[in-house]
Amino acid sequence: MSWSLERDDGTVTEWERSDGYATVRLRERADGGFVVRLDVMEQAVDESAYERERFDDGEAAAERAAAWRDAHDLDE
Repeated sequence: MSWSLERDDGTVTEWERSDGYATVRLRERADGGFVVRLDVMEQAVDESAYERERFDDGEAAAERAAAWRDAHDLDE
C-alpha cells in the first residue's frame, strides 16, 4: 500500500497509508528538536503499533519517518 502526504505546514508533516489505518508524523518542536511518531491502529491488517522517537537533527528524523513508512508498507 502506498503512503500519501496528508499534511505539510512547515511544523508538522504527516503521511497516511492508503488503507487509512497507519500514519507517520514528523513534527518540529519549539526547542528546535524533532519528534517522529508511528501509529498503526488495531484495525490494521498488520500488527498495531505506536512508537515515538525524538531527534536533535531534522535529517535523522526524516530518515526514521521514511524507514517506518517502508517497514509498514503493505503489498496490495
